[in-house]
Parts: sequence; structure tokens; C-alpha cells
Amino acid sequence: MLQDYMRVYINYEPFWEKPPLFCWFQVIAMKLFGVNEYAARFPNAIAGILTLLTLHKFGTYYKNPKFGMIWALVYWSSILPFLYFKSGIIDPWFNFFTFSALFYYYKFLREKAEGRVDNKWLLASGLLLGLAVFTKGPVAFLMYGLTLLIFYIIRKFNHFPSIGQLFILLLSSLLFGGLWLGIETLQNGPWFISTFTEYQLRLLTTNDAGHKGFLGYHFVVLLLGCFPASLFAFLPLWKRYRDGADSKDSIFLMLTILLAVVVVVFSLVNTKIVHYSSLAYFPISFLAAVGAYALYKIDSKMPRLVFSGILALGVLFTIITAALPYIGMNIDLLYNLLAKDPFAIASLAADVSWSWWNGLPALIMIITLIVFISKEKRNPLRSIATLLVGTVLFVNSILILNINNIEAYTQRAMIDFCVEHADENAYIKFIGTKSYAPLFYGKKNKDEDPKSNDNQWLLQSEELDRVAYFIVKIQHELDLDKYRNVEELYRKNGFIFYKRAI
Repeated sequence: MLQDYMRVYINYEPFWEKPPLFCWFQVIAMKLFGVNEYAARFPNAIAGILTLLTLHKFGTYYKNPKFGMIWALVYWSSILPFLYFKSGIIDPWFNFFTFSALFYYYKFLREKAEGRVDNKWLLASGLLLGLAVFTKGPVAFLMYGLTLLIFYIIRKFNHFPSIGQLFILLLSSLLFGGLWLGIETLQNGPWFISTFTEYQLRLLTTNDAGHKGFLGYHFVVLLLGCFPASLFAFLPLWKRYRDGADSKDSIFLMLTILLAVVVVVFSLVNTKIVHYSSLAYFPISFLAAVGAYALYKIDSKMPRLVFSGILALGVLFTIITAALPYIGMNIDLLYNLLAKDPFAIASLAADVSWSWWNGLPALIMIITLIVFISKEKRNPLRSIATLLVGTVLFVNSILILNINNIEAYTQRAMIDFCVEHADENAYIKFIGTKSYAPLFYGKKNKDEDPKSNDNQWLLQSEELDRVAYFIVKIQHELDLDKYRNVEELYRKNGFIFYKRAI
């Protein structure tokens, strides 16, 4: 089973939620660096480098090297895009492929409008779209297709591709994923297709992934998470802050539509998760680059509304990060606020060391804002560059100084327990909430009884062949009267740890 690279496995069982491309990237990294957190995150570090180089290249093609440099810098310095390249999630690669597919389609349109028809750009667009589908699934077709459909409706289907060109686009987009899906279906039947489709429909119609939120959830996430690019992205609303051709150019319209499609579609979807709208980072950074480039060219101050918005969010981040060490040293201040969440209340008891050094990110943001304000009138480009670089330093300082303290409240007790018992010949199971931590940190063995995936078998079966450990959040406490030989070991930071002897 371990050598079956055609299928994704979680907990040694076939996994239907995602195609395998990103998992292949992680497998390669783990072959090189071992099975560890560094290897799990390594593919996204490569995605970050590739994304910035590509944005510079695309920006140079669109306008000139200066614009390409501004676009790459704007993307790199925004909070969530910066953090995503340090993560181990699938979305950075999916977003890169989907966005690149749209940009190569723009290259096809641009040359077609100039009287030069080169189908290699359609081929490249289709191949990249296929890679996006092979990474995360048909949502790539949805984002790509809706964007182009609305684009052509607005443009009255001007420069619409021929039947032959559509065939090239469709065939190339099906190449990678279609080849894998064909092999998968021949080997294992239509199981993956049917189960994967059912899962996607559940995500659209329910909060299946365990996350729900209000209608404007993704607007707020993008406004705060893409700071400062999210504020600069408003600049093209003013005519003077965009080049005359920008608003009429295909890529300007196309990426504006993509932004609207992402926000609207995932606002309507019942499941609300931060990274669902992460494809919007590309159009936001593009619009921000257009506005920043216009400021540079006309050597002008930015509109007071945008300027005030930047200061408001900057001050908000300053207050939050300055308050962290104070709240950490006076943790009881949160008890009334979190009174209805028993897990959160219990997690506050974690032994975490706070000092005023943990407030250093706030000082970095204050200095950044002061320099930003002082240079805004005299040198807009330096003012913008100061804000972008300062934001990167701000986020990095949070990662260095505060992220471990936050992790100590949320999951360290559980991770430590898994690591402590990882080398035992024992089952380690998280009950009540989905978590892959026991599989990764607990080093689950392939020789474990397949029935161990059934919680009730582990808790009640007389055929248990080894010790079993259970981790639950405090709100999912087990009723020990129902189970034989199950004892509570201890409670820590919102988690309860149990052991069942043989």
C-alpha cells in the first residue's frame, strides 16, 4: 500500500477529497528531507519563489519591469500570501496554476487582438488549468470558466476562440488529470469519481468541513488578510490612479471579474474557511500594483479614503499585537469573554511565558506607519515601499516571537502527548474532532489492525491487540461507565487523555 503512488491515502485508507498532485510534491520533499514538518512545507516555499518570479515576468509582459517588480513586491508583502508560502496546505499551488492559466489566456487574447494568432498560449493555458484541477479538483474549471464567460458577455464575445482553438484548450486541460483519472478508474473502478463528486456537493450545500460564517466573511478575510494590498487595490476606482488603457485592457477586466467571482461564489457556499478565497490574492495584488504604479508615475498623493484605511488597519494591527503580551500576562481578562467555550477557557491554563518583548511587532508597525506618513507627500513610491517592507517585518516578528505562544494554547498539550507515545506499540486516536496530528506526530504504523479506524472497536472490542490512547476536547468527555478498561490519565489545556489497557 505504501508504494501505491496513484492514490492518496490518509490513515492508510483511500482519500477521496483531493487529487494527488500536491501530495506527490510532498512525497518528493519527504524523500529528500525525511518525514518532518520542514518537508511538508517545502513545496509551498518553492511555490512562493515561483509565484514571485512569475508575477515579475507577467508584470513585465503586461507593462514593463518596474510594474513587474511592484506587483511581486505587493504580493510578497501582503499578510496571508506571505504566510501561505510557509504553510503545508494545498492552495498556493492550486492558486498559482489557476491564475497562470488565466494569464496565458490573456496572452492569447492580446496577440489575437494584434492580428497574431499563436495557439501555444492556449495550449499553455489549458495545461496549467489541468494542473490546477489535478491539484484540487474541478473548482478550477468553475473559477476559470465563470471568469471567461462573464468576460466574453461584457465584451460581446469579441475575439472568441474558434472551435479548433476551444478543442486545443479543452484537450490540453484534460491531459494530466484525465490521464491519472483514467488509470485510477481502470484500476479501481469509478469509486474516486463518485465519492469525490459527492464530497464537493456537500461542501457547496452544507458546512461539511466544520466551518461556517456570515455572508461577508470572505470580504473581511481579504480586507484584513491581504493588508496592505487590499487597500491599494481600491486605488484604480479613481481614474487618475490607473493608466488610461488599464481599465480597457483584457487582463484588467479579467482579473477584476476573477476577484468578484471568487468573493461571490465562496460567500454563497455554506462552508466558510479562510483559504477558500485565497485565489483572490492574485487579482487583489494586481489591482494594488496598478494603483501603486500610477502613484509612482504621476508622483501624487493617494486618496484620503485609501490613506485613512491603511492607517486604520495599521493601528488596529498595532493595538492587537501590543495587547498580546499584556493579555498573556493577565490571562484572566479573557475568562468572561470566552465563558461559553469550555475548551477555550481550559486552554488558557497553559503554561506560557510572556514578556514585553512579545509586543515588538507593534513597535515595528508603529515605526512603519510613521515613516509611511512622513514620506507619503514627498515620495509616494518610497512611502509605499516602506509600508510593504515594514509589513513583512511585522509578520515575521509575529512568527518569531508569538506563534509558539499561541500554539501552546491551541494544541501543544495534544502534540506533546502524541510525541510522547509515538514510539510505543499503541493506538493513538483523536475522538470528537477531525485531526491528523495523531497520524503524523504519533507515527501511526501500517501494521495496525484496520478495525482500529472504528472508535467503538477501540473502546469496546475484546479483540484489542495493544494499548489504546484517546484524546478528546473537554466538551467531548467520554462516559467511562460505558467502556471497560478505559481510564482517564489526565487533563491539560482543554484536552482529556485516556488509556485503554489490553
